[in-house]
Amino acid sequence: MSERVADGRWFRILTVVDQFTRECLCLVADQSLTGGKVAQALEPVVRQRGAPRAITVDNGSEFASRVMDAWAYRHGIQLDFSRPGKSVENGFIESFNGRLRDECLNVEVFFTLEDVRQKLARWQQDYNRVRPHSALADRAPAAFVAEWVAATTPTDQDAPELLETLT
Repeated sequence: MSERVADGRWFRILTVVDQFTRECLCLVADQSLTGGKVAQALEPVVRQRGAPRAITVDNGSEFASRVMDAWAYRHGIQLDFSRPGKSVENGFIESFNGRLRDECLNVEVFFTLEDVRQKLARWQQDYNRVRPHSALADRAPAAFVAEWVAATTPTDQDAPELLETLT
């Protein structure tokens, strides 16, 4: 995504959304986005959440770069490129980007790149922690993740039963 600060200079935004949890994992604003910057932005996400099998991306030069290809190979991640002009192939991010534009980019005035980053961080917090999502039974992504982790993580009571099953 691209937008301008008040003095007319352009900036770009990298948006990363988990399709399962609907969480916005990453919003990175910079004057330009290279493959190196994208890989650098994705590295903490992979460290925290683990590497996904695939990442759906558009055909931007930042994703089609050698740096991104090498980064994805190192992590065992397939880069799944959507076909040009087929935005429906990546509907989750297109929907997310529309919300981001309508609710943040079109209503805020940005003065500096740092101002952009601060306002994006506030919007991301609201999106992940407050806003209900119909696809998540009207829960915020953070609440959905907490419930999912609690439901899928074995408790101390379950541990002996699990060990018995494995032995």
